[in-house]
Amino acid sequence: MKNQKLQKEELQKLNDFTEKRNQIVLNLGQIDIQKTILKGQRSAILESLAKLQEEENAMGRELQDKYGDGNIDLNTGEFTKSE
Repeated sequence: MKNQKLQKEELQKLNDFTEKRNQIVLNLGQIDIQKTILKGQRSAILESLAKLQEEENAMGRELQDKYGDGNIDLNTGEFTKSE
């Protein structure tokens, strides 16, 4: 059997497919990298949230020890003791 050469348009389409596939693979890789970075940022933010909650709880205990049970109006700074 004799070798045949593809038409220019056919070869161009095949090359276009390869180029598009390579671009898609590259895009997927970039997305995976971004996901990894975002996961790291999310973990750091969750750690910050946990630390903030610990600090809030500690402050709440301090205020409760100092003033007793009650409510604080954050707008006025007034403490109302529970009855």
